[in-house]
Amino acid sequence: MLLAWMLSGAILLLTFGKQQLFMAVNSHYTAVGDHLMYWTTYVGQPEVIVPVLLLIALLPRFRNKWYLLTAIVCNISPLIVQQVMKQLFYHPRPLKFYSHAEWIHFVKGYWPELTGNNSFPSGHSQGAFSFFCFLSLLLPAKYRKAGLLFFFMALSVCYSRMYLAAHFFEDIYTGGMIGAFTTTLLFSLMSQYKTKLGGDKL
Repeated sequence: MLLAWMLSGAILLLTFGKQQLFMAVNSHYTAVGDHLMYWTTYVGQPEVIVPVLLLIALLPRFRNKWYLLTAIVCNISPLIVQQVMKQLFYHPRPLKFYSHAEWIHFVKGYWPELTGNNSFPSGHSQGAFSFFCFLSLLLPAKYRKAGLLFFFMALSVCYSRMYLAAHFFEDIYTGGMIGAFTTTLLFSLMSQYKTKLGGDKL
């Protein structure tokens, strides 16, 4: 699914313009969607991710140095990459890019974040993909199909960022790719030290 998302996202970027992709999501809204997306977007934030990772550490299988180090490396490293890129590109967010155009839909209460720069790449999208990719990789082989649910949960966070007018498509696409591929690579590297650091075989 991740490969399909990578290819389809690239095709969308090459086929449609910045505003077309943004409006395809942001201009389709409902009262229920406003409420749902407002809370969905928080899944990509540390306030949700960190407590869940700590709760997992309470499980006997993950109560070891390998899990703690891997959780830190796989979730912090992509964050650093994303933050460095934000400072390098310093792109304006949609509301600022379009000079507060009246056609942009945003949810009251989310206004302050939407008026500045640092739009590219999306931190929430990176955080969500890092987090859910990490959870998928932790699953025992017989439960790996549940990773599909995690994928769609990460994708819903990306969707919420455009719905709330916080990001453009290229922001959420790049953020998601940073999260998924960096986390997968680092998890693979850390798996080589699982036995030495007391980790159980999944």
